[in-house]
Amino acid sequence: MRIPAVLALLFGLLCAPVVRGDDWPQWMGPGRDGVWRESGTLERFPESGPRVVWRTPIAAGYAGPSVAGDRVFVTDFVTPDGRGTNNPGARDKLSGVERLICLDRDTGRVVWKIETRVDYNISYAGGPRVTPTVAGDLVYTLGAEGDLLCARVADGSIVWRQDLNDTYKCETPWWGFCGHPLVDGDKLVCLAGGAGSIAIALDRHTGKELWKSLTASDPGYCPPSIIEHAGRRQLLIWTADDLNGLDPETGKVIWTHPLAPKYKMSINIPQKSGDLLFASGIGKVAAALRFNEQGTAVSEVWKGTTTSGVYCANATPLIADGVIYGCDCDSGHLRAVDLKTGKRLWESLKPTTNDRPAPHATAFLVRHGDRWVLFNEKGELILARLTPQGYEELSRAKIIDATGDAFGRPVVWTHPAFANRCVFVRNDREIVCVSLAAE
Repeated sequence: MRIPAVLALLFGLLCAPVVRGDDWPQWMGPGRDGVWRESGTLERFPESGPRVVWRTPIAAGYAGPSVAGDRVFVTDFVTPDGRGTNNPGARDKLSGVERLICLDRDTGRVVWKIETRVDYNISYAGGPRVTPTVAGDLVYTLGAEGDLLCARVADGSIVWRQDLNDTYKCETPWWGFCGHPLVDGDKLVCLAGGAGSIAIALDRHTGKELWKSLTASDPGYCPPSIIEHAGRRQLLIWTADDLNGLDPETGKVIWTHPLAPKYKMSINIPQKSGDLLFASGIGKVAAALRFNEQGTAVSEVWKGTTTSGVYCANATPLIADGVIYGCDCDSGHLRAVDLKTGKRLWESLKPTTNDRPAPHATAFLVRHGDRWVLFNEKGELILARLTPQGYEELSRAKIIDATGDAFGRPVVWTHPAFANRCVFVRNDREIVCVSLAAE
């Protein structure tokens, strides 16, 4: 007997994962695409700046917050040893406590927290890197030394946990575990390490291994992501050595393309537009790849040079209308690059340093309707228009202090969350909620 169409639709809606349109339940938003879809927000900031809803003290960390329902999740690192040296050429040994903190979205009040003793032996040992991922009634975190944790949203009770270094006989990457875990249906996909287990998929409800795949010199730091081409879903895994397309159900490798950034720093999620895939990293490594019709192989369209492309590190570039927008890690310029050719269309320091070039100068990019929202390393929120013709700034406001340090300058390197017509962002002292609702 056929189910009436309206009943089938209702059944599908009831069975779908519950993610509200104004949530930001993981790194880079609901679709991991850096798009904020809410309306009814400010066109310009007031002269006095946007209204601060609440501030809550926390400790050090690079991990951005996530927002789901009436809860905010953030991780930090509490240590009596201080932040460390922030020396890219050395690991710091610090002992302390990693925390997963759950806050009330409307007040910033601490609802619950999980505390775990941990010894750091990583460079830039300023705390966890990974934004908590929320799926239904569960939240997932990954500590800087590989503590993978699943807890209940309601009360913080631990459902399961794994030490990735112990399970997969691997060593913590130089800059710690950074790849934000990906929920794909009932799977949790993570970067681990070791022979044959760079990428792993676990049952997200139990932590049981479903498959493992890939061997590389280092797992790198790029979060797993899902794309679709020619009607086929693929899991992208960018290791320190190469970019791979995997079958997300089995971990079987569909294609591999060599792409090795300097210092094993594969960081940014490759971006797909049409049949083109763009990836870039430090060491002037950037390439646009074209899928074949079946999606079973890629071929190089262009490679970046000293006068073309953009080489991104801290912040993932985004593609809009055939143009790549991203922050160059050598100079700190925000650049616009033609996706099809690699030609640079324009560059500007205004949204990053506002004055002079600086290595790894950063602005995190989020699309919002016909505008963009940028959060830069100075703690400033910027409303702007980015077009092939240039950068047009609409409004700017300081919303949090830059409490970190990089290359002798103060920075705040953490991706904000946008939900409930607010922005949620943290530094090494506090997490703040700032209203962006139109008055």
